[in-house]
Amino acid sequence: MKKLLSKIVSVGLIFCMTGAMAGCSKSEETTKATTAADTTAADTTAGDSSAADTTAAAEKFTVQEGKLIMATNAFFQPYEYYQGDKIVGIDAEIAEALAKKLGLELQIMDVEFDSIIAGVQNNKYDFGMAGMTVTDTRKKAVNFTTTYATGIQAIIVKEGSEIVDIDTLLGGNYKVGVQQGTTGDIYMSAEPDDGGVGESRIVRYSKGPDAVLALSTGKVDAVVIDNEPAKSFVAANEGLKILETPFTVEDYAMCVNKDNTVLLDKLNAALKELTDDGTIASIIEKYIPSNG
Repeated sequence: MKKLLSKIVSVGLIFCMTGAMAGCSKSEETTKATTAADTTAADTTAGDSSAADTTAAAEKFTVQEGKLIMATNAFFQPYEYYQGDKIVGIDAEIAEALAKKLGLELQIMDVEFDSIIAGVQNNKYDFGMAGMTVTDTRKKAVNFTTTYATGIQAIIVKEGSEIVDIDTLLGGNYKVGVQQGTTGDIYMSAEPDDGGVGESRIVRYSKGPDAVLALSTGKVDAVVIDNEPAKSFVAANEGLKILETPFTVEDYAMCVNKDNTVLLDKLNAALKELTDDGTIASIIEKYIPSNG
């Protein structure tokens, strides 16, 4: 463009020097008009590009385009567990239904439970779903979707144990096994005055089955874990039982990066549709029969 303008100006000057003043005047007007048109076109193109970039940024609400990456800990039957090489369960099926609603391909990543929130914060995963309870502490780190299920913290002990209720557990000097980073860990880690047993009596394990094995082999006196996985553990390990009185009742939800409100809104909208049409209830009923 600069070279073109230089040529136009040079030609204009030659005409001016030979007395063609009218021609000089028209050449200058043409040059000005061309420059103004080019500037307007450039501004319009830049504006369109900026708008396109903004739209693209708004539409990109997942870590990888076309995929919905879920972080879980697949040792939490019936919410997520392995069936062969495949992760199945309540959370896995609900996540699949959500991905379908959003037109995305679901990818499930099996990680340590206490690394889920950090991974979501660092945009390594789109969301976390692992029978995760909504707590005030967790809400400081991530956003939560609306609740999709209710969980109960149960206490597993050996048959014939001296621990007969929550008061016995809290009041004695018993060792308690928990899965690291879960609400069972959070509740039990609290000091006795705050309803827990304190750090000195807690033994943490990376997976629920490891905590239950420790109970079976006498390394801990009780395990505090969610009720539905507790049922599976007791069924698979002879000599264990669940105390009749639950420790606490809590709500399950999915966690999302605090900055990704677009994904949060989309998940909530899809979750509402799946709740309203009965899909969520049917998935939960499949794994936890109401008459069972």
